[in-house]
Amino acid sequence: MIFGYARVSTREQNLDMQIDALKKYGCEKIYQEKASGTKTKREELDKLLEQLRSGDILIVYSLDRLGRTVLQLINLITVFKEKGIQFKSITEGAFDTTSPMGEAIFQIIAVLKSVEVNVLKERTRSGLDAARARGRLGGRPVGSYDKVKAAAAATLYQKEAPISQICGTLKISRSTLYDYLRKEGVEYK
Repeated sequence: MIFGYARVSTREQNLDMQIDALKKYGCEKIYQEKASGTKTKREELDKLLEQLRSGDILIVYSLDRLGRTVLQLINLITVFKEKGIQFKSITEGAFDTTSPMGEAIFQIIAVLKSVEVNVLKERTRSGLDAARARGRLGGRPVGSYDKVKAAAAATLYQKEAPISQICGTLKISRSTLYDYLRKEGVEYK
């Protein structure tokens, strides 16, 4: 079976381009998620890895969609090789990871992708520093403060409700929960 995996880092980003490309390459089932590539636990990727069997093909739009570090990528490719799974990346060209030359090419590309990610981070940092020097604030916009939700979050947290339950009930992220707790003067672990 031909599987596809599409990932973007933030909720605001769109998966359409990756999904269209994966369909064009014949993917029969496409797993997709919005999660940072630096996370070691990604729910949809974990489901995909459980589904893969010997003889299957996994296609991604780009190597950095599968993992952001060389170590992550090499570990995944090693698992694929052990399970007899073929792996292809659309933008880096389809290469055969089962041959020694294909594996070497993969490792070179993985290193280059890692360098590319680090250069992008450095450029972003430099741009934000330059903006701050000119009096502008960079980064993501500060979210709105919902006093009702903040009070509810504080109450639930003090009653020792699980973090995941609080976030699910109030439909907020963990970072928003901790922001609310901080603003409500609640000490947290």
